[in-house]
Amino acid sequence: MTDSYKESVYFLGEGGRLAGDCWMPESPARGTILLLHGGGQTRHSWGAAGSTLAGAGWTTFAVDSRGHGDSDWAVDGRYGLDAIVEDATNVVQAMPEPPVVIGASLGGLTGLVLAGEQPATIRGLVLVDAVPRIEPAGAHRIAAFMRSAPDGFGSLEEVADAIREYQPQRSRPVNLQGLRKNVRRGSDGRWRWHWDPAFLRPPEEPEAARTSARIRAAAARVQAPTLLVRGALSDVVTEEGAGDLQRLIPHAQYVDVAGTGHMVAGDDNSVFLTEVSQFLDELGKP
Repeated sequence: MTDSYKESVYFLGEGGRLAGDCWMPESPARGTILLLHGGGQTRHSWGAAGSTLAGAGWTTFAVDSRGHGDSDWAVDGRYGLDAIVEDATNVVQAMPEPPVVIGASLGGLTGLVLAGEQPATIRGLVLVDAVPRIEPAGAHRIAAFMRSAPDGFGSLEEVADAIREYQPQRSRPVNLQGLRKNVRRGSDGRWRWHWDPAFLRPPEEPEAARTSARIRAAAARVQAPTLLVRGALSDVVTEEGAGDLQRLIPHAQYVDVAGTGHMVAGDDNSVFLTEVSQFLDELGKP
């Protein structure tokens, strides 16, 4: 492992400015990695992944999606996959070289579309509990959580309680100040999740069907080395969903991470990074 340092970076997306972090290795880089979070998350959801990957020699970027974290809320009001992919295209084109995209959930589907539709822009693809065939019940559970506190919270303790109820497999944080990365404090003093409420507007049925077809078509064209990391306890990606992805991308590697749910990287960051590191090591071989 080598030392690394972090700096703030910004990109211009189609819907406004996108905020990010970049971890730079002290030694010459082995390549570039782009971390894309899921819906309702921020770049901070990757935890120690950025510094660990940079310590292994990779220049690593993590970017807040439009309407999330410190990125601008979409000036055009669009939050569908088409808009997210447009932003991601701008980001990868600004990279020093084609990156390995590591995407969780919505971020994974974004990377999947990029890899299928713009193969020259992607060196490799890691899908973190993200496949074209997701389970409706799991997706509805996530949406219900995101809509569950429209009036916000009176304290960070209430925020911690809400997260603990949603993710009972995780320990409640001892230091609640870290939760400030996930929420914003309004003029009324209440804490609200760090995303634009407009992100939760459900798409019209024709758009949803078209988006699903686009994802599947892109997956069938992916040529880049691909790894699917599934949370063994996930209610969003099942073994059947993983099998469906492998039929679309026959060369894709697949691994389950025991004891983790949909938020694989956050549930067990060390095991997640072990699996990803092995995949990255293979990329460097002839």
